[in-house]
Amino acid sequence: MKPTFLPLFSETKAATQRPQGLPFLRLGFRPFYVGGALLAALIVPLWVAIFLGWLQLTPASQPLLWHAHEMLFGFAVAIIVGFLMTAGKAWTGLATPRGPTLAALALLWLGARVASVTGPYAVYAVLDMALLPIVAAILVTLLLRARNYRNLPIGLILALLAGANLVFHLAVLGLLNLSAMTPLYAGLALIIMIECVMGGRVIPAFTMAVTPGLKLVAPVWLERVTLGVTGLGLAFWVLAPPSAIGLIVLGLASGLQVRRLLAWRFGVTLKRPILWILHAAYAWIPVGLALLALAQLGWVPVSAGVHALAVGATGGLIIGMITRTARGHTGRLLVVSGPEVLAYALVMTAALLRVFLPLLAPGLYASALIATAMLWSAAFLIYLWIYTPWLMSTRLDGKDG
Repeated sequence: MKPTFLPLFSETKAATQRPQGLPFLRLGFRPFYVGGALLAALIVPLWVAIFLGWLQLTPASQPLLWHAHEMLFGFAVAIIVGFLMTAGKAWTGLATPRGPTLAALALLWLGARVASVTGPYAVYAVLDMALLPIVAAILVTLLLRARNYRNLPIGLILALLAGANLVFHLAVLGLLNLSAMTPLYAGLALIIMIECVMGGRVIPAFTMAVTPGLKLVAPVWLERVTLGVTGLGLAFWVLAPPSAIGLIVLGLASGLQVRRLLAWRFGVTLKRPILWILHAAYAWIPVGLALLALAQLGWVPVSAGVHALAVGATGGLIIGMITRTARGHTGRLLVVSGPEVLAYALVMTAALLRVFLPLLAPGLYASALIATAMLWSAAFLIYLWIYTPWLMSTRLDGKDG
């Protein structure tokens, strides 16, 4: 399989230009990684405090909807936007937003986050719905100009994410007769599909790059079947009532994802934390799909599968990629330190506690929430402590970006 995303870490003509403007606004990953990590560190403890009645704060929407929405369309979308506004430059050789334009995008994202807890709801909805369509238009325009058609599906998924966000706000406002959780589940499903597509490109490519002689080439048809069945299973979960068919399709998707993961040879990455975190986080995708399959017949709560995908897979892949890409794009070695490895372990442990402790000991549900929030927040605070100074400074090699 061609490692399409490897150019993210290679040099381009644009990358050799002399630095211009504030370092923090030279490339999309800088403000959006800092903003996304800060939101992640704050919002989960804040939500737990509201849920347990320790804090009297009324968000713009119902607290559970606010929590779920901000984790997806606040935190995860910030990282996706930062990544794509950085990768797009490498994929196409064309300039992505920087300087005042990048600042405007970051402020738009920040304005929506502030409005989510201050209201009024209409202001929050308008600000929140604006970012994804703009980013999708920017990315698609760049890809078309560069004739990089292979990555156009990412633009389509961004557009679908924007659509799910629109439906969410219309449902909350009572303009659609639909549960507001449905578009949130759709948003999570779309993010998981982004992770499946991109994970299938970068994880084996990164693994081969550091393992001489290792070849990880999966049959194209099998990759397509895996992605297709996964997408179908997630569609059953989001759009159809629970059923035996949903159980079968989601179970099959989980099995195909296990096969895919095993083929990537996790064992060769054990001495490279910057790699094993990607494998470990991706492993939560088949776990989450299996739990959603069991939830089709009511054998486990849906929240178990949701948090396996949201905390384990999405949180784990994000902490892994924002360390790797930030190191690469600030001119540093792709070797992490002890505190960064600790951050990886904290996110994985948070996922284990959030998913399995309530299943094994329902009476410890509140304890599971508190422990998860503390571990999750600590992981992203470690990231901010190490990376914020780097993201606000010029690259070590003095190059632009």
